[in-house]
Amino acid sequence: MTAGVVAAGLLSGPAASARPAPDPSLTTMSIKSPPGGANVRVLLFYGSAAAGDESPLVNAGIAAIEKIGLAGPAQERFTVEATDDAAVFTNATKLGRFNSVVFLTGGGDVLDPDQEAGLEAYMEAGGGFVGIHDAARAEPYSDWFTGLIGARPAASSPAAVQRATVEVGDRRHPATKDLPLQWKRPDQWFNWVKNPSGDVHTVARVRESTYQPGASANGADHPVSWCRDYDGGRSFYTGMGGTVSSYDETDFRTHLRGALLWTTRLSQADCTATINANYRAERLTQANQPGQNDQIGEPHGLVTAPDGRVLYIGRGGADSSQPVITDWNNPDVGKGKGQIHVYDPKTKKVTLAGELTVFGNKGGGDELTKVEEGLLGIELDPRFEQNGWVYLHYTPHAQLNRDTQMAERRVSRFTLDPATDKLDLSSEKVLLKWPVQVHSCCHAGGGMTWDSRGNLYIATGDNNSSGFSDGYSGNNPQPSYKGVSFADARRTAGNTNNLNGKILRIHPEPDGTYTLPEGNLFTGKETDEGGGKTRGEIYVMGVRNPARIFVDRTTDVLYAGWVGPDAGEPSTTWGPAKYDTFAAITEAGNRGWPYCMGNKQPYRDRNLPDPSKPLGWYDCDHPKNESPNNDGLVDIPPVTGNNVWYSPQGGGPDYPRDANGIPSYKKDEATYRLPWLKGGGQAAMNGPVYRYDATSDSAVKWPAYWDGKWFIGDFYDADQPRNAVLMDPKTQGDGGLPVHSESLKKIVPIGNEGIKNLMDWKFGPDGSLYVLDYGRGFFTSDGRSALWRVTYTGGGPTPAADQLARGAQ
Repeated sequence: MTAGVVAAGLLSGPAASARPAPDPSLTTMSIKSPPGGANVRVLLFYGSAAAGDESPLVNAGIAAIEKIGLAGPAQERFTVEATDDAAVFTNATKLGRFNSVVFLTGGGDVLDPDQEAGLEAYMEAGGGFVGIHDAARAEPYSDWFTGLIGARPAASSPAAVQRATVEVGDRRHPATKDLPLQWKRPDQWFNWVKNPSGDVHTVARVRESTYQPGASANGADHPVSWCRDYDGGRSFYTGMGGTVSSYDETDFRTHLRGALLWTTRLSQADCTATINANYRAERLTQANQPGQNDQIGEPHGLVTAPDGRVLYIGRGGADSSQPVITDWNNPDVGKGKGQIHVYDPKTKKVTLAGELTVFGNKGGGDELTKVEEGLLGIELDPRFEQNGWVYLHYTPHAQLNRDTQMAERRVSRFTLDPATDKLDLSSEKVLLKWPVQVHSCCHAGGGMTWDSRGNLYIATGDNNSSGFSDGYSGNNPQPSYKGVSFADARRTAGNTNNLNGKILRIHPEPDGTYTLPEGNLFTGKETDEGGGKTRGEIYVMGVRNPARIFVDRTTDVLYAGWVGPDAGEPSTTWGPAKYDTFAAITEAGNRGWPYCMGNKQPYRDRNLPDPSKPLGWYDCDHPKNESPNNDGLVDIPPVTGNNVWYSPQGGGPDYPRDANGIPSYKKDEATYRLPWLKGGGQAAMNGPVYRYDATSDSAVKWPAYWDGKWFIGDFYDADQPRNAVLMDPKTQGDGGLPVHSESLKKIVPIGNEGIKNLMDWKFGPDGSLYVLDYGRGFFTSDGRSALWRVTYTGGGPTPAADQLARGAQ
């Protein structure tokens, strides 16, 4: 029996009852497959090698699938034939009349070699397959059947029925698009000998923290339902359906119905979107010529233009062979070049568009030697195609005061000549400027982004030292230089009258000025006794070092990530360990630093005369800025909890709280609410929210599966996140946790030969992902510094439009 024999029945004829007899001369390759018949049939096989009485699941499953076939619009209905006789798989004529085969079997060696060959030929001819629960135990000695199913259950899988939460990550596949984001249900949950994620397209996962998975647990990524285009056909498997009651559940029937719609060719679905092999990562830039930054500077941010060009910036560090001046008596101390490069995908060439002379070429050494200033952020005007305007966030060296060790940060507008890709430095319009101390490192922030209303968001770091507070709250009021505190973030991030440690929001005007949009955190007119105490540019306060921010212009939700302090472990005296943080921000507010972190976990106050002695715990709901370095309001806005936080111990650490709401901060009492991530050396790098463009004919765009997913990552590539997460719009603004997450580390490749030090990532207009790899040495550009592009090569949904069964929508 050949695949062509089966294919002749499977894919021919206007209606099943009128199909011509199979033509044995046809081969799979020669078939010109017209739409299938309107009389769609499903074969349900329930044969089992298990001894004893027939499983009660069989009758429940048959009855449910028969009802599913009779439900819905007429063009989506099908008939069901159930059998336990495996001889059907050697009857090519009969088997070829079924659009899909369902295995509702108790497992074991249920097919002899000829029968398995018949099933294989059926799939090669374009057939459909649905495996339910114990079907994963069938044909245990067959590698081909293992591939058809996708994974095998571990022998030590828990046998008990347990209630658990299923995370429904695919919001487009017909089997999952109508299910709850978080689907709570009882079932028997298999563990897998080998996790199939990346080889199959996982549509749903079970959250192990909601039940007892046993010793063979798979961890945070525990697939439960998946699909793939396999051996010429379509295969769908669900590990659910291990209880009789499953088949009475409306949502489970919806799940099965969607699987059957796809496998019978009554609908299309994309089952290739998360298969690792369908993505290609390509390094676009070469290494710099010796002593030059002709290809790339010290990578610090990128933006894509509507025509596909990529503009990316270098902060200010030169090639490692170039001298670094750290002597404050030298007028050139810290002088560097902040470069703007342009990559043109049409020519695959890089142009050095321009260089700004910045304070930012200092590196290494202690707190009083290194610096993170320089060229920090880039954005293009919403009408860039018409006006060529480029906005840069930077620290000009010309404004450095070596005596006070103060500098100026500014956001300026420049014009780019599109014909030459050269930046006109004389066109500068300074929109906004403010002072920063540069006596002590660090935390400059830098990212910028636009919303749909033409508002520009600017991320600024807290301009505060990482030292002097033992790695906990940066709130030591004592260290200062010539009257300016540099170790008290209450002077900056916690200060309503200071632009550092904030996300600012302004509306640039054509003349190079700006106005203040409604809805910012302050109007700029708020007062205490003594006059003005706020800045109207502030949209978000209480952020430590937000390098990357992004607004999804479909929703105007702001997404941000910031780096935490340095404490490696929680302290019962001072508070939480370092938390790197991500937040989905739906309105103006206070995100906590340096008072509270994570899900409103407070730090301990310290104050004069002895900052080494703790005072009371901060009140996250009623914070007060009582620092002697504060010139803003004392009563500041309440803290909003954040969506993602992680420490060296794990993701989302939380602790039991006492009657006053203070966590215990005892490491052995911690629970980890986000088990899919872990820190160590940490530097949060927020990413974009992907939006799929159905009108684009790009051959490399990422598929619709990723639409609406938020990309979060870390500068480092060990256990830290490089994930796409799905948020619940109803809870994200109040610190709700992600409802689903999946790793991108095989798609955006990690490792020394891959993208090891993630510095920025954004999607281009062609739907491909552009990524900056920082390199392998701090405060320099080196041979590993590079611009990359990650493209999708997996093709479109299946089956092809001309293979859909007649009447399909």
